[in-house]
Amino acid sequence: MTRKYIKSRYFDFLLYPDSMPNNWQVCLEKLGLPMAVSPLHNCDEKKDSKTWDDNNDLIINGKHYKKPHYHVLYIAKNPVTVESVRNKIKRALGVKAVSHIEITDSVEHYFLYLTHESKDAIKNNKHKYNKADITYINDFDIDRYVRLDESQKRGLKNLLLNIIRKEHLVNVIHLLDFIEVHGAEHGIQNMSDVNDVITANAGGFRLYFDANYQMGYRYNRKPKIDKETGEILADK
Repeated sequence: MTRKYIKSRYFDFLLYPDSMPNNWQVCLEKLGLPMAVSPLHNCDEKKDSKTWDDNNDLIINGKHYKKPHYHVLYIAKNPVTVESVRNKIKRALGVKAVSHIEITDSVEHYFLYLTHESKDAIKNNKHKYNKADITYINDFDIDRYVRLDESQKRGLKNLLLNIIRKEHLVNVIHLLDFIEVHGAEHGIQNMSDVNDVITANAGGFRLYFDANYQMGYRYNRKPKIDKETGEILADK
């Protein structure tokens, strides 16, 4: 079976601003599907002269730049074909707006590529775009689509157990409070992963919590602080 007829839920494609309506974001929202749209890629340099196309490239100070475009990461509700996605986007934005639709093999990799923060983009010294300029459509949340492999899960489990031991935590609420405040310091970015690992290993975590409790430890729960104002936030 050729890739054209393979079905998937995860796709990526390019959009060209000069070929789509001004209200393109509204048009995409009406499709009701989660999407992440990159910042406008208007600084992508073409370094290989074999790919230069003076009719479409921007030429600035002798350097060739690709035609400005957006990268889109698209999540379908059910497995569909590339052609199905192409037709849906064409109906929403016009027949010339969309290009290079592909099945996305790694949602995490392509999400990083939206700003050229994927490993291959960094290796090729591609221009880095601001992550704050990513447009999220219909509540796209990368955490829903990135899953840890078994080795990563074991690593996270051992890290959490070590935190429980060192911080004298006696229950899961205290652990989650600690991760919420200090998670980034330990390289923990995704609370969904934390919850999944704890749930899958509840017995092991209970042993650590019970041991701390039996040793008389009491967790000194620090108040939550608003990082911008310094204000102490009351628990809700």
